[in-house]
Amino acid sequence: MRISVIVPAFNEEKLIGETLRRIQLAQVAFSRRNWDVELIVCDNNSSDRTSEVARAAGATVVFEPVNQIARARNKGAEAALGDWLVFVDADSHPSAELFAELAARIESGGCMAGGSTIRLDGHHRGGDAVTWVWNRVSRTLSWFAGSFIFCEAPAFRKIGGFNNELFASEEIDLSRRLKRLARAERKKIAILHRHPIVTSPRKLHLYTGREYFGFLTRTVFSGGRTLRDQGSCFTWYDGRR
Repeated sequence: MRISVIVPAFNEEKLIGETLRRIQLAQVAFSRRNWDVELIVCDNNSSDRTSEVARAAGATVVFEPVNQIARARNKGAEAALGDWLVFVDADSHPSAELFAELAARIESGGCMAGGSTIRLDGHHRGGDAVTWVWNRVSRTLSWFAGSFIFCEAPAFRKIGGFNNELFASEEIDLSRRLKRLARAERKKIAILHRHPIVTSPRKLHLYTGREYFGFLTRTVFSGGRTLRDQGSCFTWYDGRR
């Protein structure tokens, strides 16, 4: 069994080193099973030392010139040789326990894909409330959080990977398409919840509630057209770090 861990990264030199260190520590859950693991970082047209830091940490680095999360994840998947693909965001830290829970799902033989509930690093009243709501929605609807997604490589390629037309919510779109395929092939989608992935709360400090509310309002009233416009999805692409 080979696992490919893919990390999309845009100007992440401050966080990518620690993220890769945490992933490498968590990989013990796979090595105990004598599984091979490859670590791939997709540099999504960074202007900082992201690639240099990733290579120094032992990761294979690929480059995606179009600044878009969906394309970065797809580029990483193109280079992957694993039987299973695991996508981890550059500001998120999986634990050995989370990887062990994932490995158990793989070994069960009935799971096609899935994600994990999330926990913010530290305590943030507003952010914790939003996270609690998201985790309930995620488990109810089997929607993946972009910070942690796993999938059988053949299934990922069968549906064409992430939608390159979307600059945000591409993980939800992927969830829906994989759910349809899983039903057709009589397999399961799993949202792991015993050991949530820990993710950075930095966007709570970088953007105001007014900015988030404005984006959500425009998205609702445009019927989702903002999700196909990079400029509208500024919290992902304006480079604030």
